[in-house]
Amino acid sequence: MGKPQYLALTSAFVLFAGLYFGFSTKTSHPKAEEATRPMSRDGISAESLVAEAKSRLSASQLESILQLETDLSTEKQGNIEKKVVDALKTLSSKWYEVGEIPIAGAYAEQVAEMENTDSSWSVAGGTFYNGLIAAKEPVLRDYCASHAIKAFEQASLVNPQKVEHRVNIALIYAENPPADNPMKAVLMLRELEAKHPDNPSVYNALGRLAIKTGQWQRAIDRLEKAYSLDPKNPNTPCLLAKAYEGADNTTKANEFARKCNQK
Repeated sequence: MGKPQYLALTSAFVLFAGLYFGFSTKTSHPKAEEATRPMSRDGISAESLVAEAKSRLSASQLESILQLETDLSTEKQGNIEKKVVDALKTLSSKWYEVGEIPIAGAYAEQVAEMENTDSSWSVAGGTFYNGLIAAKEPVLRDYCASHAIKAFEQASLVNPQKVEHRVNIALIYAENPPADNPMKAVLMLRELEAKHPDNPSVYNALGRLAIKTGQWQRAIDRLEKAYSLDPKNPNTPCLLAKAYEGADNTTKANEFARKCNQK
């Protein structure tokens, strides 16, 4: 997964970060050797996920993964941070390419822990979010959701001015609602709307939730607001096309579908 594919990774998500490039906001730089610690969280070990996934790979895929693991081990021994980070990114990309998204997220998370930029945390969060969407097992969904939330929380700590990080957290809660607070996503977005009434990403997110629950007119109102605030946002026309289609307004649905296809 090269740079264009990393951009595609978050195309269905609110945030359009520079991903592994384009941002310079940093705090500290952890040492390269920190990448050697086990990737184990929330009762699921990334090592166990890797072992299970390897049994599903073709011979050529497995050979590629094993070679990349060897490359990473070599770079860790050299202890040059940039080379370790590059090796981790390559492994993350390969696991994403073969469809093992939670493992790709685990390696992206290690990259974020080393780089500590809001863009790298956004890549990790977006990867785990896509893993959440794809996962069927509740335990794996919880794993992906918790790591995605952690990643976007870290992104928000590094760059608190970027509202989209908080919006993304709300969208994760919408996809995987907490049992004790099923309305958490809506409450978060309403709070963000009150604090940032001119931020289009908030209205896009509210529009997404309205579409998800079949509230077509509410979705249209929120998405038209987002569109008026930022007509160049590539996601908004696609969402509006879906909302107008749901509301049986074929003319407007086709109008925004054309704009969606032009992005």
